[in-house]
Amino acid sequence: MNAAEQATGLEVASKIATVVNLFKSHFPDARADLNPWRNDPDTRKWVDPDSIDIGFHLPGWSPRFQSRSILVQIRVHTDPLAETRRAIGVEAVGMAHTGEQWRLSTIGHWHIVGDRPPAPPIQDRLKQFCRQTVEVFNQVS
Repeated sequence: MNAAEQATGLEVASKIATVVNLFKSHFPDARADLNPWRNDPDTRKWVDPDSIDIGFHLPGWSPRFQSRSILVQIRVHTDPLAETRRAIGVEAVGMAHTGEQWRLSTIGHWHIVGDRPPAPPIQDRLKQFCRQTVEVFNQVS
């Protein structure tokens, strides 16, 4: 679900802002998009209410990233009794005009899969960003 829609309270909005700043600290040229999903019926049926989705757009197609945009989905579990949200993992997907180029999931083996993976230094920074993102969402306020 779009991060802009998930930022319903100060705590979640603050964590989303922190994640955006973390990404930009690793990849300063990226531009954040808190509404990466269109608001139409076809798209809405695929929206996951248990994710916080942020798009990051690069200034152009990047050979180091092998993509033009990166969709970051923070998978969350909401505990209604404690009224808390915890991150259970992060997925990052590199996109180009031809579609998905690669995918990184922290749920499982942390391998980047796809036909056109990013350069190894970019992979390392993406994994570090994912670790930091989980830490941000799992900090107790």
